[in-house]
Parts: sequence; structure tokens; C-alpha cells
Amino acid sequence: MTIAKWEKNESVAILSMDNGANKHNLNFAKDMLKILDEILTDQEIKALILTSTDEKNWSQGVDLEWLMDRFKEKDTEAMKAFMYRMNDLFKKLLLYPVPVIAAINGHAFGNGAILSCACDFRFMRSDKGFFCFPEVNIGIPFLPGMIAWTKKAMPYYKFQELKYTGKRAGAVELEKDHVIHKACANLEELKEETLNFAKSFQKKRGIFGEMKKRMHKEIIDIMDQEDPKYIEPLLLMVTD
Repeated sequence: MTIAKWEKNESVAILSMDNGANKHNLNFAKDMLKILDEILTDQEIKALILTSTDEKNWSQGVDLEWLMDRFKEKDTEAMKAFMYRMNDLFKKLLLYPVPVIAAINGHAFGNGAILSCACDFRFMRSDKGFFCFPEVNIGIPFLPGMIAWTKKAMPYYKFQELKYTGKRAGAVELEKDHVIHKACANLEELKEETLNFAKSFQKKRGIFGEMKKRMHKEIIDIMDQEDPKYIEPLLLMVTD
């Protein structure tokens, strides 16, 4: 099974995570970065949709089994490389010079939900799947950069509620609080609405990329300056 694949629909690139639960590990980060660079070589692409081929999951976040294996083997370099490459992926989406639209067709948990927040817009089906930050229950605090860009994706009060409770939220609730652009009735409507929205963008990459670069400058600075303070000593979990 591949990690991800993409196809072109007129001016829109549809990047589909293609590995079941689409859990994040070092290979996931590397492959996604490679594909995102490849998409930009096609100058006709004016928007990007990020979705999943799995019937149940958009992305279940960090591959904890992979991470725990690296921990048991004391492979600190692989763990650090994973964190830095994921940050590279998040930065890539934050600064991507075309609109990035998450079509959330299933569960978006943890790092998966955070990944959707790095996108510019989010659509979600209302008949299947939840959005959740379970980190409070498993002892994994957000990196400073994650906090910064997640706050740009939702009202602060909603971020605080989801982050501190670990509750699962559906599309209708998230639409009400402006976390997602639209709650779609089913998968077919999600695909149609997201594609129509993506095709409505015909902006030049230069201006769009520069606007995102200036808008997200403070987020990128936090990722570059603050995140390494937690990544280098691998302060990734709180056990007490």
C-alpha cells in the first residue's frame, strides 16, 4: 500500500493519503513532502485538496507503534528526524502557494486533526467521522508551533474546549464554531462541494504565496525558534 497519491482534475490537485489509518511516521512525512513538491511542478494547478482513500479515517495522527519502537531501540535520531520532518510538512502546507483544502472524509484524530488545521480551509462529512485532540488523555502536549497554527484555524474558545477535554466533535458542531467551512451530508456531497470550492480559485501563485508567507510569519518563527527546545531533548510526553 502506498502512503499517498495524487491526481489532477482540471486546475485542482487531489492528494489522497492512501495508507489505511494514515498514521504519521518518518516515511509518511518524507513521502508527503515529495508529492507536494511534485504537484507544484505542474503550473496549471491552482488549488490542492487533501483527503483520504480510507472509508473510515482521514488521519489517525502519530504512528505510536512506530514511535514506541524507536523509543525502545533508543533511536533518538529517528524520533528527532520524524518531528523535524513533520514540522517541514506543516510548514509546507502553511506556505503552499495555492489554497490547501482539507476534505475530511473520516476520523481526524490528534496529529491528523492538527494536520487539517495547517490547511487553509476544511470541509467535513457529517454522517461519518469525528475530529478530536486526544493528547490530553495520552500525555502528549502540543508543540508551541502546533498551538500557533491551530489557533489560526478555529476560535480560541473552541480550541481550548477541544484541547482540554479531548472530546470528539462532529461536522455539524465544527461548522457552527467555524472550524470547518461546511458540513457535508455524505461523501458524495463532500467531494462535490470541496472540488467546486477548489475550482473557484484561480489566483496567481506569487501573490497567494506571499500573502500566506506574511500572514503566517509569526507561526513559522515559533516553529523555528521554540519547537527545537522540546524536540532536541525529546520532551514529547508527560507521564505524571
